[in-house]
Amino acid sequence: MHKSFIMIIALIISIFFCGTGCADYRSSPKTIERINYEKLPPPGGPFSHAVKYGNLLYISGMTAYGSEAQDKNMAEQAKEIWKKIKIIAETEGTDMSSLIKVTTFITDFSQVAELRKLLIDQYSGHLPASSMVEVSRLFSPDINIEIEVILGL
Repeated sequence: MHKSFIMIIALIISIFFCGTGCADYRSSPKTIERINYEKLPPPGGPFSHAVKYGNLLYISGMTAYGSEAQDKNMAEQAKEIWKKIKIIAETEGTDMSSLIKVTTFITDFSQVAELRKLLIDQYSGHLPASSMVEVSRLFSPDINIEIEVILGL
């Protein structure tokens, strides 16, 4: 009975302190900021280039659409996409060291070896959590890769 009593007291104390800390966290206002960057072409649909929430920046899926790389191979399109991502990161005062998560959608896994080499270069040694998904197609037949990113700020 003595051990049970001590465990109940410990549980009550932990709930009290966590509840107080959690209440403070929940009550702190967080704003959502939807951002389009002047150095990038305007979004081609009903979305923002990025959304900032707290110390996280969610970058929409970027493609090479409208660029000289639009109808090139996957690696060339990826280079163009990473230029855009780096523009956003620099505008926000950060770099690739703040990569948290990268999701890559590709239309052809046979080009993945060259793409992975390029990705390693782009990450600058800061390997993020990552997912790569093969899809049957993207919104344009000239586009064979789309990359979305989450950055810490």
